[in-house]
Amino acid sequence: MLNLDYINELNEKQKEAVFYLDGPLLIVAGAGSGKTKVLTSRIAHIINNNKAFPNQIMAVTFTNKAASEMKDRVSKILKKKAIGLSWLGTFHSICAKLLRKHAQAVGLNYNFTIIDQDDQIRLIKNICKSENVDTKKISPKFILSTIDKWKNNGWYPDDVILKKKDVLEKGFLNIYKIYQNKLIDLNTCDFSDLILHCVKIFEKNDDIVEMYSKNFKFILVDEYQDTNSIQSKWLNYLAKFNKNICCVGDDDQSIYSWRGAEIKNFLEFDKIYENTKIIRLEKNYRSTQNILSVASKLISHNENRVGKNLYTNGEEGELVSLNCYRNGKDEAVGVGDQIEDVKEKVSYNNIAILVRAIFQTREFEERFLKIGIPYRIIGGTKFYERAEIKDCVAYLRIIYQKKDDLSFERILNVPKRSIGDTTLKLINETAKKNITNLEDASRFLLENNKIKPKTKIGLSNLLNLLLKWRNDLNIKKINHVKLLQLILDESGYSQMLKNKKDLENENRLENIKELLNAMKEFDNLESFLDHVSLATSLDQNWENQKVNLMTIHASKGLEFDVVFLPGWEEGLFPHQKSIEEKGEKGLEEERRLAYVGITRSKQIANISFSMNRFYQGDWIDSMSSRFIDELPDKNIKKNNLFSEDEEQDFEFNQDIDFENNEVRSPGWIRYQRKIKK
Repeated sequence: MLNLDYINELNEKQKEAVFYLDGPLLIVAGAGSGKTKVLTSRIAHIINNNKAFPNQIMAVTFTNKAASEMKDRVSKILKKKAIGLSWLGTFHSICAKLLRKHAQAVGLNYNFTIIDQDDQIRLIKNICKSENVDTKKISPKFILSTIDKWKNNGWYPDDVILKKKDVLEKGFLNIYKIYQNKLIDLNTCDFSDLILHCVKIFEKNDDIVEMYSKNFKFILVDEYQDTNSIQSKWLNYLAKFNKNICCVGDDDQSIYSWRGAEIKNFLEFDKIYENTKIIRLEKNYRSTQNILSVASKLISHNENRVGKNLYTNGEEGELVSLNCYRNGKDEAVGVGDQIEDVKEKVSYNNIAILVRAIFQTREFEERFLKIGIPYRIIGGTKFYERAEIKDCVAYLRIIYQKKDDLSFERILNVPKRSIGDTTLKLINETAKKNITNLEDASRFLLENNKIKPKTKIGLSNLLNLLLKWRNDLNIKKINHVKLLQLILDESGYSQMLKNKKDLENENRLENIKELLNAMKEFDNLESFLDHVSLATSLDQNWENQKVNLMTIHASKGLEFDVVFLPGWEEGLFPHQKSIEEKGEKGLEEERRLAYVGITRSKQIANISFSMNRFYQGDWIDSMSSRFIDELPDKNIKKNNLFSEDEEQDFEFNQDIDFENNEVRSPGWIRYQRKIKK
């Protein structure tokens, strides 16, 4: 029996979006406005009204989870299993299906395989080896990210045009050529190829384009603001004949430019598709009005947006809290206290702390461990369990106590010292035979010329450094923070991370800087190492209820009753790197990120910043984020650390003209006043 309840459950704008079936449609769906309900209802409506057979509908998502959820919801509406929706899936799954049918057009057989990232990196490494490219200086991951960037732009090797200054990319292009030829030889492709190959087939075969574009009477695309250049081009071909393409998304939540997402696809949709109808879903079913008002006011400062105003028929709710703290440690204490205040009313699972950068979780982890608040890291690893942190701690442990064989094993070949498993096995056997530790066993083997010449150099250097660092600690009385800095420099660990230029290693360097900050809080190496041991073993018996810690990027698509947004300071949020690399575009994306963070909250939102941060071993004056000055006063409440002078500062307009057209916040102005005194 046909279920018509889904129509009655829609608001007027949602109904309009479901019923409009006569041409290109852009649905601007604000946060919490029910976009998934609209998409699934639209599919069901098309089928119910015999506008198309299920196999004539293509619905595209970004994740398998979203595709599965969409299919389940359609089934519930139809009151039967949604069979025949064979073209409902991710970009990659649909492209793989198309490519199987036309593989020969790009030099592949129909039974081609698809390689994952591990296989890609292994292949890149082999190519680098054959081309005498030093992977210690240039990360294969970094090379691969550049190749993916080219593919996302729709470029085969011959399509890439290099700028004169791109000396590094010139070498990458040669690797790309070899890499792509190797994929064809192996009858395989990577995930980026799936779309790239399909577009190239469409470009050269009008008959294939005509066949598919006539078949797909309706095309629906979820999270359209996250599409890249090649995905947009692919959709253009498939919508060529019927032009019934419906794209749903929110330009104010476009936060993935670093992954290749092009917000212009969304902003210029009506230019790409003539006679586009635009429908705005502005009624929010998630957050209180105060939260929505704060988010809307903030995002209104972006110029490049379609524009909308979120509202709710629900309650006004609590004012958004804006808290100023003396330092990062006080901020963690304050957040912990607020969690204690609400935990009787709200479960830990419905509380989230959303940070701009993952290193920020450390102070909160430290505080939660101390007061017994259970927590989980979403999309990441707990601070003291991160590989680079464990490496640093292992170096410190083996210096403090040379019998720590586990630490010795961990640092033996990190960074690379040409010490392989065979040598490690020999060291272990010698230690067992002589009833001694691994370090002494290594010295014994060196003294008796039992180590191969190439390995001998690396092992000897390490052992000499261990002696030197123990002397620094015990004789020269160098403090533990300075000691770790020496270890990182003299071992080559810092250089190893700096050489591998990718986002992952940048984050690792930030985490190590945060570790140095943490160490400053302890009087000596012993007390710090004791703290680490406790920190990594305290939460073994915690129940499933846990506070969620994650980056704002990782929070996209999630919602929580209570949300904390700490670290709203210039340089951190908006992030300095984003502004330096992308200018105004970078600033607008950072503001969109702030918007995403605020709109994750259903009931209570807390924004905070600190006046001082402990950074790289020193206290620095923090500058409140320019975003704070853009929040509406009537919808926020400030804590008692805002002095009268600070209250006045917050009334300043941030848009102050400078000779170089820079925009500065009142926080920056306060800082300048201070340093000029």
